[in-house]
Amino acid sequence: MKIEKNLLANSVIELVVEEDAKNIAKFRKDAIAHIEKTADIQGFRKGAKIPENVLIRKYGEESIHRMTIDFAIDSMYRNALREEKIMPVAQWEIKEIISESPLKIKILVEVFPTIEIDNKYKKIKLSKNKISVTTAEVKGALSEIENKFTKFEESTSKATKTKMWDRVTIDTDGFLWDKQMENTSMRDYPLVLWSNLLVPGFEEQIVWAKIWDELEFPVDFPKDYHNADFAGKKTTFKVTIKKIEKAVKPEFTEEFIEQLRGKKLDLDGFKKLIKEEIKDTKDSNARIDEEWRLIDELLKITKMEIWSNLLKNQIEKVYSEIKENITKDGHKISDYLDSLKMDEETYKDVNVKPVALKRLQWELILHKLYEEEKIQVTEKELDKEIEMILTNYGNPDVLKRLKELYVPGTKYYEELRQRMGYRKLIDTFFEIKK
Repeated sequence: MKIEKNLLANSVIELVVEEDAKNIAKFRKDAIAHIEKTADIQGFRKGAKIPENVLIRKYGEESIHRMTIDFAIDSMYRNALREEKIMPVAQWEIKEIISESPLKIKILVEVFPTIEIDNKYKKIKLSKNKISVTTAEVKGALSEIENKFTKFEESTSKATKTKMWDRVTIDTDGFLWDKQMENTSMRDYPLVLWSNLLVPGFEEQIVWAKIWDELEFPVDFPKDYHNADFAGKKTTFKVTIKKIEKAVKPEFTEEFIEQLRGKKLDLDGFKKLIKEEIKDTKDSNARIDEEWRLIDELLKITKMEIWSNLLKNQIEKVYSEIKENITKDGHKISDYLDSLKMDEETYKDVNVKPVALKRLQWELILHKLYEEEKIQVTEKELDKEIEMILTNYGNPDVLKRLKELYVPGTKYYEELRQRMGYRKLIDTFFEIKK
């Protein structure tokens, strides 16, 4: 096989590939075998051995010849990539079939763009904040769990009075002077006191009320209230208490904690775990911020040209992620776009493209520096990272599957190695603030 390689504009490589006619014959056998597997010919069951002359009569010599050429071109393309060590970033294009005997084709392949990074990158040093977790943050996380798993039990005693964190069912109407205001009437509305769902000061007025009490109290809407129709208005609300439900918060027993995290821990152990989780979240958010700051600095000293197909693929990837996040809770992407008054293409161009471009630039620069700096991740470092990953799972079946995935030579193992290498590279640009 002969290969002629030419570098065109826009990170496109032109390959002129030629294969001798005698080597094309083997692809005819591939074509016949493919037709034989899918043929529907009376008297022969699917997948049965069918004589070649029968297939020729059924499908014609021209059809078999065209399929032979297709098989040959596909093989020539893959072999040319391997020999020239080319990594395509988009679907290849057959520009021209120059001749069929010998088979000579012209192919266009889009590759990663050439990237030039000034050596000044070696002097970049950015500040890195030290991450800490306060007792108040741990307490707040526990309160969130308490609120999420709080149950409500109805009280039927006429002597019961409402307290903060109770859930009340109310009817309510709002008035401006003696005129009832639009959109203030609610019937059988469930409200957890202290949730701050309604206008400030409203929920406090209901505390210490009894079932079937009819209340009337003033409510002053803030001047900066989100609804301009109510902003700054001095109003009166009439409220009827129809149901009182007392909050029953969960106890942090070992059994309850095990249900939450799959680990048998006492409260002190759970607090330590919560603290670690908060720190991990903070670390993750800080790392995202650090990466964006670093890419801004590196872009100042980098030259690269990103072309249509590469960027188009990244836009589609980012859009798919956004779409998945929106639709996972049952929402429709069409409703989201309608709320923004945009069609899909406009949204991609205005909202997605800038993010996709910057992410693509970051990936390309990171890959380039990774190779330049020859970052290495040792087996010991990998084993330690895998051990940390496994500690997050208590289910024996899940642990068994994960151990099978993270084995040297597997896709997951090598991807983890690369992620750790990128992380190690990024860390070289940061110094912790004293």
